[in-house]
Amino acid sequence: MSVFVLLFNARTDNEGIYSTQVGERNVILMFEQEDDAVRYADQLEAEDFPKPTVEGIDPEEIEEFCQDSDYDCILVTAEMLVTPPSQHIEETDWQPEGRKQSQPEDDEIDLDAMRQRLERLL
Repeated sequence: MSVFVLLFNARTDNEGIYSTQVGERNVILMFEQEDDAVRYADQLEAEDFPKPTVEGIDPEEIEEFCQDSDYDCILVTAEMLVTPPSQHIEETDWQPEGRKQSQPEDDEIDLDAMRQRLERLL
């Protein structure tokens, strides 16, 4: 069984996975139905957020990534209606394709570790 997640700059060195905040926790949405993931991605784009790519991934890989990254994950079933939050964070761990990252070298080490974990997901 696969679940569907939202990735930014999929299959690049600058890849990021969509998460939302619930309270103080970062939560990755795992969609049971691809159509629901596509609809959510379209809603993000309508709110001037960069449009993510919908990717099918083994749920165990996402759960492992979440455990390693101290994130939570939620399975969005076909019966659930979810919409993007009305507010988005301004700073992300990834940059829209074509923008250069300007972070100190210490932060780049953490980004490399995150990229490696994401690459293992694919």
